[in-house]
Amino acid sequence: MNTLSAAIDGTLGRLTPPTRAVVLILFSTLCFTSMHTVIRYASTEGQIHPFEVAFFRNFFGLLAVLPFALRGRAAALRTKRLKLHALRGTMQVFAMLMFFYALSITPLAKISAVSFTAPLFATLGAIIFLGEKVRARRIIALVLGFTGAMIIVRPGVIELDFGAILVMTSSAIWASAILIIKSLARTESSLTITTYQNIFLIPFTLIAAVFFWNWPSWELLGLFAIMGIFGSMAHVAFAESLKLAEATAILPYDFVRLIWASGIGFLVFGEVPEIWTWIGGTVIFASATYIAFREARLRREREAG
Repeated sequence: MNTLSAAIDGTLGRLTPPTRAVVLILFSTLCFTSMHTVIRYASTEGQIHPFEVAFFRNFFGLLAVLPFALRGRAAALRTKRLKLHALRGTMQVFAMLMFFYALSITPLAKISAVSFTAPLFATLGAIIFLGEKVRARRIIALVLGFTGAMIIVRPGVIELDFGAILVMTSSAIWASAILIIKSLARTESSLTITTYQNIFLIPFTLIAAVFFWNWPSWELLGLFAIMGIFGSMAHVAFAESLKLAEATAILPYDFVRLIWASGIGFLVFGEVPEIWTWIGGTVIFASATYIAFREARLRREREAG
């Protein structure tokens, strides 16, 4: 077990594994939302291009996990699946740059609500590319989920929301990266996956940032450091929660991201979420959760049979 996992176990050791998983997933939602807040602030108030913010997120994210990764003769850096880490990084850079740019032009709550489409895209990808069987209930859940996204965007009713479109596109790419992460998780620790994510994303995001470079103030650099720490802690906590409990047991708690985003968005930026954001977000999340529960049930039936 890596040092970071041991630290988590030491802090939450008295709790049962399912309870620890819930605590970790709630912690990760707060960390993700806090990171998104810094990104939006730096991109709007700090006048730093989102691509440059993405570079600093990965740079400081790597610094945050590197002390843990280098312990035990750099055990966390040992991998036989470097090509798969590289493929994941190549895919994720496009998702990250789209998502960060969307954060600079779209309210936090709407970003969180639309990002719930990622599991829907993952399911759709499994059907199209992996040949998984399509059942009526699955199709209905997918249709309802994407209907929820349309409720938020409302094409033809209001002006097309470019930020929401970017988030959906980012979610589609991220869904493919999720499949790679699931494969990596069979042999790699959450610390290894997070560390290599930062290693591969740093050069990619630096290339994108160079064209828009504007040196940040010391205050912003401090915020970027906090952002990197939040991002790395969020990814590690999320990965650890998945190891302690089934995804279906903790997925409902991910909805708390929308609550965090609404509260922080209002307090920091004076953003009041539209009722359509809540309605659409709830529909998307409910459909994604149903799909997860349904697939888990079918998997157990196959294993029992």
